[in-house]
Order: sequence, then C-alpha cells, then structure tokens
Amino acid sequence: MLQFKEECISCGACAAICPDFWEMDQEGMANLKESKKVEDHWERIIETEAARSQNQEAVDVCPVQIIKLEQVE
Repeated sequence: MLQFKEECISCGACAAICPDFWEMDQEGMANLKESKKVEDHWERIIETEAARSQNQEAVDVCPVQIIKLEQVE
C-alpha cells in the first residue's frame, strides 16, 4: 500500500471507511498507520486478503487518488 501524503486534501474519507489502517493526524492529514516513508511516499505491507479488501475501499473513496494498492512479488 502506498500513500502520497503531500497531495492529501484532508477529506478524511479513508479514515472514515477504514479506521483500522487510516487516521487523521494533528494537522488534519490522512496517516497510513504503521507505515514508513520511502522517497516521495509512505508505504505499508498489507498481509491479508481481508485487509486488502478493506484498503481497496479507501483507494476507491479517495477523491484525489493518492492511495495505491500494489502487488508485492
């Protein structure tokens, strides 16, 4: 899972639909819980199909499409 946080518009949709993985930080920006910064984005490994499904909903509701689910080989 990738998040390009700098482009977040603080709508809160991801945190509302998937609170196990997303929260709003003190500045009002979406925060991918337990993620690490890698170059220009934040990253977290999603290990189960259930978690992937939950996060797909966050991808789908993000109005600026800054959340990406990618398959790790």
